[in-house]
Amino acid sequence: MTGVELRQLRYFVAVAEELNFGRAAARLLIAGPSLSQQIKALERDLGVRLFDRDRRSVALTPAGAALLPPTRALLDRAEDLRLRASRLSGSEAVRIGYVNWLPPDLTSRTAAVAQLHIDAWVAPSHTQAARVADGSLDLAVLWLPLPDLRRLGLRAHLVGADRIHAVAPGPDTGAVRARDAVVLLDDDMTSWSTWNVYGEALAAATGARVVRIADGGVTGPAFFDHVRRLRRPVVNCPKGQDSSLPPDLVRRPIRPPEPYWSWSLVRREREERGAVLAVVDALSAGVGDLGVHAPDAWLPADDPHARPEGLRA
Repeated sequence: MTGVELRQLRYFVAVAEELNFGRAAARLLIAGPSLSQQIKALERDLGVRLFDRDRRSVALTPAGAALLPPTRALLDRAEDLRLRASRLSGSEAVRIGYVNWLPPDLTSRTAAVAQLHIDAWVAPSHTQAARVADGSLDLAVLWLPLPDLRRLGLRAHLVGADRIHAVAPGPDTGAVRARDAVVLLDDDMTSWSTWNVYGEALAAATGARVVRIADGGVTGPAFFDHVRRLRRPVVNCPKGQDSSLPPDLVRRPIRPPEPYWSWSLVRREREERGAVLAVVDALSAGVGDLGVHAPDAWLPADDPHARPEGLRA
């Protein structure tokens, strides 16, 4: 039992409720093989088989059915213990995770309302969203399509936005039309699933060319190598927005349209803790639309901050 983690127990409950590994993985926003491996590890640590599964069906074993109610109760008690510990500390802690960006004045804006703990595990948006949904985090700053947020029972508040640009071989010759740019999509869906969703939407909306890769070259030195190889402007992922460029490459604005990447502060839809809601208010108050609703701005249609169709210019 020493190897059992609360995260694995949450996975067990999700599979037990869905009775389908694919649906449970989508609900948890993790890769299907990873979920299957975690369940197998849990079964090994517990010494019992929790599910009978084949290619067409999944069913709880008698042991799994017997362990499901106490597992739910244990998760409830773990959450209650965390809340009690926060209260005893004299200042209720709020745990926030992120992908690669946080508001620069994060701590100063929240110091008066909560003890903010910035989680050290930097992970992709879909992973951080799943952690908020299962209670491992209270908040996270990320990007996720609205349907995924709704499925997880999460609400998004706009706290930041990046104007997406292209990187191209020099010299700088001005703006790039979106339809003349290249979008790199990586086969590693565990690491790059949200970027792939964004990139596919941008290509479909503008006619940008899609190039599929399998080397993680959405950012970093491999990204610069792809720009040189393609000899065309390549859309820059937000994770590489502030990277220093090699001397032979230049940044070029994209227009029309002007693509934006929104950053959402995500919380649980049914969040009732005053400290969490106070942090949300402190970070989202007075932010405005950050340019994402400008006439030439572009967001994916399922971005949580996209204007309804009838309100667009």
